[in-house]
Amino acid sequence: MAVQETGQGAGRDAGRGAGRGAHEGGCTCGDCPQGAREGHRRAVAAFLSKRDELASGRGLPAALAHSAGASRQWVSDELTQSADLVAERGRAEGEVWLGHVWQRTVQVVWGLVGCLLVVQALTAIGAGWTSARTAGLLAAVVVGGLLTGASWFHRARGGVLAPVIGEDNRMSTSRVVAAGWVLFVVYAVLVLAGRLAGASSHAERDSLIAGLELARGAGVVTVLAVVCGIAVLVRRVVGLRVLGQRLQKVRADRPRAADLLTDDAGRGSFADTQYVVVGAVALVFAAVRLARRPEQLPDLPWGLAVMVLVSAATYVAGKYAEGGRPVILSVVRAREAGDLDAPIRTGDDIEIRGAGFVPPGAQSADRLSRMVVRIGAVHVHVPLVPVPGGFSNPSDAVLTVPVPADVEPGRVEVQVVTAAGVETNRVGIDVTE
Repeated sequence: MAVQETGQGAGRDAGRGAGRGAHEGGCTCGDCPQGAREGHRRAVAAFLSKRDELASGRGLPAALAHSAGASRQWVSDELTQSADLVAERGRAEGEVWLGHVWQRTVQVVWGLVGCLLVVQALTAIGAGWTSARTAGLLAAVVVGGLLTGASWFHRARGGVLAPVIGEDNRMSTSRVVAAGWVLFVVYAVLVLAGRLAGASSHAERDSLIAGLELARGAGVVTVLAVVCGIAVLVRRVVGLRVLGQRLQKVRADRPRAADLLTDDAGRGSFADTQYVVVGAVALVFAAVRLARRPEQLPDLPWGLAVMVLVSAATYVAGKYAEGGRPVILSVVRAREAGDLDAPIRTGDDIEIRGAGFVPPGAQSADRLSRMVVRIGAVHVHVPLVPVPGGFSNPSDAVLTVPVPADVEPGRVEVQVVTAAGVETNRVGIDVTE
């Protein structure tokens, strides 16, 4: 019904928008950013309306009203179909967004170059235009040109953002911090190269070459080596933990700037936030030092460099500590008010208690509908039970599923398979006839 509602709404809006031209506000074709965004928004609105309607007990077929199990299964199937449509529209919006954001990144890059020109022009009033300002502006133009070329080459994957997007389609905090330091060091070296090319005396050239010595920029070089090494290390650590089923990863529809400061579930992350903040503060300090002394690499004080190293160590420790394998602690027979206590029989509901059943980022209905409970040799999909504003089943700590008639009486094992494909431990239960 949600699918039909969405389709009918899209058809009506398309008919009204035919006179206005293609790809306007009501477009849901999915071939333009505006249309894909609008199509996703409408699918989400239709799903939320259907979920709240079913949660209040409306919309159920009369033929299913006599059976609680059949009604629950029908509701779950309806919500799963509607959630699949939402997920499809979300992926379409994400792909279109990635294909068009590269133009915005290019505009931002050249906007920053323009800001640098304005700042240099204002600071040159009274002091006069110097060769250092010329070298800085030319270096910015070169870096902007390189970023523009890279953005065009990766235009289908987000332009300049492509190297800092992780395998889970989220912005990688470690890669963004490392990329910021790499770009700054490249810019600083280009400034020195520009000044060296314009130097007219041997003494000035020798002074500029001496500015590249390790003793002058040891702090910056150390920080650069550490943040780049952490970007590689974190990718390796996350990959190995995912393959070892010690970390659950769910792919996002598209990257967002908030990914730099949050975990996969969208909650604020202390490790990520402090790493970005400390790294940004140190980078600003290094930029000011370069502006004050453009004849050498920025001499980042060791105290500030050590702060960055401590922040980086905290970030890596946080990556090792996050996640964990889902676990079943116990399985009991679900009992409603008024029911008699009894052993587990086929057709009864069982309550699986544990932790980690819903991976971070898998709170959407299409992800929840992928959860499976293996009871003996039978795979049971966890039904979606809607309540106003969300779902009461499944949850991160409790799952409720029926024991199907195909389960043979006797001792059987129960195991949960999460939306990320990770399997829990096995717990045995006794099923009686």
